[in-house]
Amino acid sequence: MNRRKLLIGSSVTLATPFIAGKSSRPRIRIGQIGLSHPHALGKLAAIRSLEGIFELVGVVEPDPKLRQKVRGVKYISIDELMSSPSLEVVAIETRVSDLVRTAQPIVDAGKHIHLDKPAGPTLAPFKKLLESAERQNLTIQMGYMLRYNPSFTFMFRAVRENWFGEIMEIDAMMGKKAGVGMRRELAQFAGGGFFELAGHILDAVVHLLGKPKMVQGFNLRTRQNTGDSFADNQLAVLEYEKATVCLRCNHNDPFGGPRRRFIISGTRGGMEIQPLESGKFTLNLYESREGYRKGSQLVDLKGGRSYAMEFEDLARTIRGEKKLDWNYEHDLTVHHTLLRICGMA
Repeated sequence: MNRRKLLIGSSVTLATPFIAGKSSRPRIRIGQIGLSHPHALGKLAAIRSLEGIFELVGVVEPDPKLRQKVRGVKYISIDELMSSPSLEVVAIETRVSDLVRTAQPIVDAGKHIHLDKPAGPTLAPFKKLLESAERQNLTIQMGYMLRYNPSFTFMFRAVRENWFGEIMEIDAMMGKKAGVGMRRELAQFAGGGFFELAGHILDAVVHLLGKPKMVQGFNLRTRQNTGDSFADNQLAVLEYEKATVCLRCNHNDPFGGPRRRFIISGTRGGMEIQPLESGKFTLNLYESREGYRKGSQLVDLKGGRSYAMEFEDLARTIRGEKKLDWNYEHDLTVHHTLLRICGMA
């Protein structure tokens, strides 16, 4: 079997991509609020690249300096956006502290949203947002970027189809070298670097194993004696019925990017994904599966981060062609667990 075919039927539907300009269906009218989130420019570029699927109504961004970063789009007010005829979905890409409070009136007005992460420094506002969306049968798609990575869609299907037996261990890390500006900005959150960054790997863990029985977070502030309160060296330990999970986030690591990894081990095999977004991994199998041999082998699915895949999947969901693979309960569990790890709940 062609290894690419393994992605067909996986947790995320990738087998029938949209082709820009070929669809006879009306385009989905979408707007974006904010350019200050670290992922904002990438999300906007993805929306603009899918012009056969989406019609970009405009971008709401009051900061003229941020507007200078993106040319060729229509900048509008929030009132202009919300009064736009047939608006269906809005991407929320503000500062982290503003994400949920910006999203609430959008959802209350009956619009689907793409909401970047993390979902705010407290749980209650996000819970209220999810409840409003659920009452109206609206989609909230969280911006956890690993959901659509080919290595992770491979892993989600392999676990679902019991390739690896009972999952016993997960070990993962997301780190980077944070400069002075980033340290100052993220120090406003008690959870520091883990709160801002490590939700990506936590989201994958909860998708695989569900809600943990026990959560323990270790949040070190290595420069506190200099007046720097940023939590920059962190570890989370999660306990499940039969599995243990260790998640690390270190913002002092000059090799944090290439060292990012996700390792899963079960009673009949597992995977070691490194670098995290490369599409490359070591596959360990106790018995052969669909063209993959028994033993260890290197696999390269030739893929990395794709915000376009996020919005393609969002379009399918809005059009009723499928359900989003991550429901309200999942998103609430991820955020509650994140806040517990970070000492923020």
